[in-house]
Amino acid sequence: MDSMRLCGVLRLVVVGFLVLPAVVLGGSGPRRCEFPAIFNFGDSNSDTGGRSAALSEVHQPNGETFFGHPSGRVCDGRLILDLIAEELKSPYLSAYLDSIGTDFRHGANFATGGSSIRPGGYSPFHLWIQMSQFMRFKSQTEALYNNQLDPSRKIPPVKSSLPMPKDFSKALYIFDIGQNDLAYGFQYTTLEQVRLSIPDILSELSQAVHQLYKEGARIFWVHNTGPIGCLPKSVINDRSKPGNLDQIGCVKPQNEIAQEFNRQLKDMVFKLRAQLPDAALTHVDMYSAKYALISNAKNEGFVDPFELCCGSYYGYYIDCGKKEIVNGTVYGSLCQNPSRHVSWDGIHYSESANLWIANRILNGSFSDPPVSIREACYHPKNLVGVEECN
Repeated sequence: MDSMRLCGVLRLVVVGFLVLPAVVLGGSGPRRCEFPAIFNFGDSNSDTGGRSAALSEVHQPNGETFFGHPSGRVCDGRLILDLIAEELKSPYLSAYLDSIGTDFRHGANFATGGSSIRPGGYSPFHLWIQMSQFMRFKSQTEALYNNQLDPSRKIPPVKSSLPMPKDFSKALYIFDIGQNDLAYGFQYTTLEQVRLSIPDILSELSQAVHQLYKEGARIFWVHNTGPIGCLPKSVINDRSKPGNLDQIGCVKPQNEIAQEFNRQLKDMVFKLRAQLPDAALTHVDMYSAKYALISNAKNEGFVDPFELCCGSYYGYYIDCGKKEIVNGTVYGSLCQNPSRHVSWDGIHYSESANLWIANRILNGSFSDPPVSIREACYHPKNLVGVEECN
């Protein structure tokens, strides 16, 4: 065999070998990862009840499509986080801030509606507050299992509703946050100021990943931010400005900032892979998945993607679930068929849209490395040098 052919064979063998050790093995070959717990950090795109428990309750008709009642989610049904849990055969995550009927055996959700990475946005529960909550949750759980809690505290037998200490290092850690850093900047500063703030925002996120790594976290699933300029609220507020909309009707300047954020986020993930040698980090391109849906909505069976189902931004702002009559016109009426709408309330996606997006991101089609979420424990060991074969 000549040296070039041998090099090719060795390259295939080495790369194949590097993939397999991080995949849980079964008797008949590789099978998918097993995650005993999921821990999520984010905003309203993945909030399963945090804001509703701590700040302001989410009212009807939120939750009506799937749960039949408000569930703490700003959506008519399930969020992408819920669909991730389903894919991993895990229960839906309880919000850490919710004290009623919660079960943290398979993880916890620290996401809160309005949250940003940096402090000073729409919510007091920015990323580092969520991180502090996680670290206390972890330390208290470990202390409970090790019987190290203050003996004066009367602790009920709650171990069955908490993860086991060993689960923290095997858990999946999800980040779905950053949209509100941009949105708040768009609202209160200039586009250029938002652009210049991106490195500082992502520095905070990088530090959070490093902190979790110190706490034993090893498997990370990181969503980039979606096309914020395609949200009906953004389009309605900016459509009057000449040249502001792109070919499908989204606010182009806002999406350009989101794309720059995402470019730097992906660079950050690459750097983290070099800095955290035992981590498996998957970067998920939510922007492209969501933009694909919005740009092809009608062919996918949806109505105009800039039509919201609940509430109103047209002329008058009406919260989802409320109605007002102005000069004989009723604003805020609920749409007849939420499943045909991409947007639920002008900011958040409908369950039907979340299902469409989840079906495309969970199989790895929009991931780097291109692995499904069931294979996120895949460890792309440092492949630098594998190609160097003489």
